[in-house]
Amino acid sequence: MRKEHPEKAMVVQRIAADLCRRMDVLLDLGLGYLTLERSTPTLSPGELQRLRLATQVVSNLFGVVYVMDEPSAGLHPADTEALLRALDGLKAVGNTLFVVEHELDVVRHADWIVDVGPAAGELGGEILYSGPPEGLWKVERSETASHLFAEAGKPAGRRREPDGWLRLSGVTRNNLRDVDCKFPLGVMTTVTGISGSGKSSLVSQALVEFVGEALGAPVRVENDAEEDAAMEAEPGLPTQGRIEGGLDSIRRLIEVDQKPIGRTPRSNLATYTGLFDHVRSLFAATPEAKKRRYDAGRFSFNVAKGRCPRCEGEGFVMVELLFLPSVYAPCPTCHGTRYNPQTLEIRYRGKNISQVLGLTVADAWDFFDNAPTVRSSLKVLREVGLSYLRLGQPATELSGGEAQRIKLATELQRAQKGGALYVLDEPTTGLHPSDVERLIAQLNALVESGNTVIVVDHDMTLAAASDWVIDIGPGAGDEGGRIVANGTPEQVALSGNSRTAPYLKRVLPPS
Repeated sequence: MRKEHPEKAMVVQRIAADLCRRMDVLLDLGLGYLTLERSTPTLSPGELQRLRLATQVVSNLFGVVYVMDEPSAGLHPADTEALLRALDGLKAVGNTLFVVEHELDVVRHADWIVDVGPAAGELGGEILYSGPPEGLWKVERSETASHLFAEAGKPAGRRREPDGWLRLSGVTRNNLRDVDCKFPLGVMTTVTGISGSGKSSLVSQALVEFVGEALGAPVRVENDAEEDAAMEAEPGLPTQGRIEGGLDSIRRLIEVDQKPIGRTPRSNLATYTGLFDHVRSLFAATPEAKKRRYDAGRFSFNVAKGRCPRCEGEGFVMVELLFLPSVYAPCPTCHGTRYNPQTLEIRYRGKNISQVLGLTVADAWDFFDNAPTVRSSLKVLREVGLSYLRLGQPATELSGGEAQRIKLATELQRAQKGGALYVLDEPTTGLHPSDVERLIAQLNALVESGNTVIVVDHDMTLAAASDWVIDIGPGAGDEGGRIVANGTPEQVALSGNSRTAPYLKRVLPPS
């Protein structure tokens, strides 16, 4: 072709060079395991964000302001280093980057830090510091500073001994090929591995499916946007393999994921946790409510007798605009309270039911100081770091991390039953290091109540606090899907084949 059609050869060379440059960027961002025909809906949010970043890296634009919201979410520390190299490349050609981030490695890499706090919700919103990273340590009110400059290697507590083992044999799914793996019971296990190595395929899909079927409640596992579903299986294709041992000690299987707790504003924090049932009972027990013969159902915004007839308990109405999209506005009848005037006349300790729904968890804790049934739910919500949320905050306004912690808080209320297997997929996503510490405390509480906790996560602090670590890899896609190392965090940190080991060693105390 070169001799007969040199101009065609030149065109092919230019196209090939451009393709190779684009592929190099994808490889640098840790996306080499994705197949070219992979459909966009099956990609995780983290993968989509890195793909968008890749398009900007190869665009050669300069003088652009980039705003990124937690680009390291769902990334293994090794992938985070690749992300930082890409961000450095964008900065080097004359761009400005604003990054919202909790990952301390990314924060340390920044040239300028703006720390917002000191707490969340109404207790936050204040600029505590704005300047170079090294100056943040002087800000005593900053929770970020206490973690950013903390000495690595905090002493670990005593590792709990397993009560038994769940053994998976011959697991074949996605990029898992005839994998054998054992999970300890009665302890907390973290499953690690680089992005796309097969963690979710093994735990959130294979393990959940096998245990669910063994308990008589088959779990339908779909090939959706799981980050570690590196090689998609056929839709509806069952996982191959078997499970043995330890099933007699498991009575319940609970998946705590980041899916919304409800898809409409009618679902909120109070209704999901069951707290609202106790609140409505308190209102129904007031003298005025008894006099009017109002039962607890009267104080539900889903029941016609108590809610506003115009908005039907929504608190807002849809306004159709000519030639413009419809918008939602506060209901002109109830002004967003959701209830009719008769229901709002009933007061408990000076507040009506709508005003109680407007309380934050922290305020409600003080308000219901003489209501132990309500306080038991509020106590757990406070412990998982959700004191800033309002009781009536619609589910549609909650982040994935908030929804997951609400589910966890709901489960903690019944954790004393024991015998449950909890499976969590990346619960630290979007959490500040202080929130990660609270999460670890709650997961330990589940274990101490006689349950088993298995977590898929990249956070090394969580892995170091676990009793057992399973590392999958060594790479992603076809290069992953194998058990690289398993054992206590100290044992995995010494593995020579694990890409997780050096990062895990950083957060463990010196031996």
